[in-house]
Amino acid sequence: MAPRSQPTARQVRLGAELRRLREAAGLKAREMAGLLSSTSAQMSQVEAGLAGVSEERVRRLAAHYACADETFVEALVDMATDRTQGWWEDYRGVLPPVFLDVAEMEHHGAFLREVVTSHIPGLLQTPDYARAVFGYMVPELPESELKPRIEHRMQRRSVLEREAPVPYETVVHEAALRILVADRRAARAQLLEVLGAIEREHVTVRVIPFARERFAGAGIEMMYVGGPLPRLDTVLRDAPHGTAFIDAESQLARFRDLLNKSSRR
Repeated sequence: MAPRSQPTARQVRLGAELRRLREAAGLKAREMAGLLSSTSAQMSQVEAGLAGVSEERVRRLAAHYACADETFVEALVDMATDRTQGWWEDYRGVLPPVFLDVAEMEHHGAFLREVVTSHIPGLLQTPDYARAVFGYMVPELPESELKPRIEHRMQRRSVLEREAPVPYETVVHEAALRILVADRRAARAQLLEVLGAIEREHVTVRVIPFARERFAGAGIEMMYVGGPLPRLDTVLRDAPHGTAFIDAESQLARFRDLLNKSSRR
């Protein structure tokens, strides 16, 4: 089977976790290749997310790495055997892969926590607000690229509207509610959308007022996606080159602390 040309963030994460287990066990990739009657190149592809791995191989590797965390192993098996073809697949080849990765992460999230200081969170945006946000891009996007971005952003909201919605909590600075990203009509509709969202039991919106002193979350924007267990959490942060996916335990611990500080009243 040919290697994947563009593995998803979820596939890359599975490979990274298998690599971390191997390194923690002090083993080389070529040693594990021999165990699986494979090659070092194929093991490297698995650990890079470029090749799939079966349930049986995940369990064999975990056993050989002496991983005693059965819950963690089951979570890895779920990642390896997941064949979900979500709505985001309709945008493959239409939007950059990171758009699909974000939607897939949110879909599988156990919970979502977010901090924003300059704009309304994407999961709560109206079409007009989203159009204005994407309209700031340089160079300006043609309608053929703008429209699918708006549609994709609206479909991301399905995680909050489905039968078993993902618990969502966001900390929004007052500035984000006051900045006229679009015109006044769109701003009013956007505020009404936020007010409607907080009527849902699984949605919490905390507003940080301008008068708040020592706001620890100032300038720290992030989406924290809860995994099936804490060591599989992920932090999403916007960067100049696109969205960055952060999953190193030391960094996750840091962002948990920052998130908790930002959430305090």
